[in-house]
Amino acid sequence: MHSDVELLRLIDAGEGVNIEFKRLVHSPEKIAKSIVAFANTSGGVILIGVDDDKRIVGVDSEKETVEILYEASTRFCDPPVQFETDVVAFKGRDVLAVIIEESDEKPHYHLSETRDPHSFKKIPERKVYLRNGSQNTAATREVAQLMASAKRPVRISFGDNERTLFRYLDAYHRITLHEYSRLVNISNRRAMRILISLVRAGVIRLHTEGKQNYYTLVYPAT
Repeated sequence: MHSDVELLRLIDAGEGVNIEFKRLVHSPEKIAKSIVAFANTSGGVILIGVDDDKRIVGVDSEKETVEILYEASTRFCDPPVQFETDVVAFKGRDVLAVIIEESDEKPHYHLSETRDPHSFKKIPERKVYLRNGSQNTAATREVAQLMASAKRPVRISFGDNERTLFRYLDAYHRITLHEYSRLVNISNRRAMRILISLVRAGVIRLHTEGKQNYYTLVYPAT
């Protein structure tokens, strides 16, 4: 992006899966959530110096903002996320465009701290965020595991546990991780490994409804 015409085109499109507006950036931890979400989804542009109502307010200090972004991408993203910046001038105000490509290293985790509700001690928290419309939403553990497994070779087998799954899906059409774990009497972790392998092999499909996941056959019996 190098022209004010392109800037206005992006602003006119409004916030969405690939565009976010920020009036200003002051918290590395907060902006890191957006950086992670864009890198984990299909990439995008964060326009800093643009208000939610599309007004161009500009940035006061490009250098300070870039320093915050660098801290966000290295300290609060694991692995770190690469980004590029471009300054676009419009009527005497500078907008900082932060360009984030879809990453080959996903999933990227957002690092933060929360407090244990019992001891009140700070404990580290790692979450995978995805871009969902104009929002950053936390991925479920199964979705994050599926993303991570893409880096490994697909290994599947068709034993009793798998055949039981296929029979169940033929009859009832959908199943959750916990239902499958109980069905074949194995741990959730082992059940997840089987389900993720079958998703990657194209045999079953993973669906997300809100914060819940379920699985269906890709080619149901007719």
